Amino acid sequence: MEGIRARNNKDYAKSLELLTEVRTVAEENRWYKQHFLALNNIGTNYYSMLDYGEALDYYLEAYTIALKHLNESEEMTVLNNIAILYSKEGDDERAEEYFYKAYVLAKEHNDQTKIGLYAINLGIVSNEMNKLDLAVTYLEEAKVLLKPNPTFSILADVALAENQYQRGDLNSSEHLAKIIIPVLENNGYTDEKVSMFLLLSRIANEKEDRSSAVSYANAALDVAITPDLKISVYNQLATIYKTQGLIDQAVTSKDSIIALTETLNQIKNGRVFEANKVKFEIADYRRELQQSRERQTAERKRLYTLLGFCTLLIILISWALRNSFIKNKQRKVIHDRSQEIIALALEKKKSDNLVLEKQLHAKEAFLLLEQEKLKNEIETRNQKLAAKALQTSSRNELLKEVINSLSSQSEISRNVFISKKIKELKSLLKNDNEWESFLKHFEEVNHNFIHALKKRHPELTANDIRYISYLYMDLTNKEISSLFNITPVASRKRKERISAKMGLLEGTDLYTYLSTI
Repeated sequence: MEGIRARNNKDYAKSLELLTEVRTVAEENRWYKQHFLALNNIGTNYYSMLDYGEALDYYLEAYTIALKHLNESEEMTVLNNIAILYSKEGDDERAEEYFYKAYVLAKEHNDQTKIGLYAINLGIVSNEMNKLDLAVTYLEEAKVLLKPNPTFSILADVALAENQYQRGDLNSSEHLAKIIIPVLENNGYTDEKVSMFLLLSRIANEKEDRSSAVSYANAALDVAITPDLKISVYNQLATIYKTQGLIDQAVTSKDSIIALTETLNQIKNGRVFEANKVKFEIADYRRELQQSRERQTAERKRLYTLLGFCTLLIILISWALRNSFIKNKQRKVIHDRSQEIIALALEKKKSDNLVLEKQLHAKEAFLLLEQEKLKNEIETRNQKLAAKALQTSSRNELLKEVINSLSSQSEISRNVFISKKIKELKSLLKNDNEWESFLKHFEEVNHNFIHALKKRHPELTANDIRYISYLYMDLTNKEISSLFNITPVASRKRKERISAKMGLLEGTDLYTYLSTI
């Protein structure tokens, strides 16, 4: 009841929260009546919010519970609600069909109030389908039945006023509408009040009383709350303005219709509504099929009783039930085994994945170790090469010192034998055989370095490559000048010339560049 009160106060969030809690508790305890009421009222909340798709979904659930666990009183209530949804969507034939089903069930239970209300709904939908005489029949019946309850009977007068207008009896329709409007205001019927103001506006427009037509339409606009009601009012205003030749006002009204239509389309869940309509129709078809089967079964039982074949019928039914039970049991066993097989397969796959993952980690670790080992080996070989180069450099320094020392002695320079040996030492300094040996070892340690260097800089000479190799070994300028038998200044100039030849920017360190090759 708190949820319903919240819905009546348009606090839909609170209403849905309360009713959802009711639904959960009722479902857990199998309280079917409360479960039905919660679902039905949740659907009414969504209907009030113009979300007809969601509303139909909950009405469908309520209808299923009513069929399975409750009596026909709840069934006709939800049938009426579903019919209202069809009516809102413009499917008058479906609306009439389900209104009539609810009306018949109400008559079977002799529920005077519900008969009257469903008769009003049938009268309204008959007006929409232009079945005006049939509509009057239903509405007059409703007025008689609802006479003790003026709050409901006024709704029949609203439909009668619309019926008179459709018949062309404008004066009677106008008179009845003006009587109805104050009563509607006292009872809080907003939609019906808008409908009556629009009716008076259409009547005034047909009587060419344009100012009254606009006045009634604006009164309807003031009362209208929901987008669909406002669209109806702006349609009427557009029609009036167009008749008067006021094109700008007519266009403004049409723009308002477009904006409101977009808003309404966002609110409505059209696709869900269509899907749920199909669900409901299927459920209704199954209901009819079930009833048909029940009637056939009853007829068969009577026939078998008359013919004396009850015993045979019981045996056949028992046999069918036994087979069904066995088959269901077999299906369950097969299903359980299938689930076990799937679970084992998934477990095996998971185990295989873990093994593969471990293998992958082991392979990665092995590759890292190999890489580290190779790196260490290269560093060791480079250290040996560097040591050998330094040894050569030291030897050359020593030879230079010996030569210079000997050459500075005048008495030695006059000695032919010693002078000859000094020349041999000098030629030994210029011997390139050791460079060839160094180059061979360097290529073995630093694979493809010289090849990559030549590919990038084909203009480099053999001496340039030799100088770069010593520099790549991180030898000092003094050590390199000693290996080339040149001064340190000449060595630096050679380094600058090689950098320029390679096209390096000024300020770029040659050793840093070589490290990137």
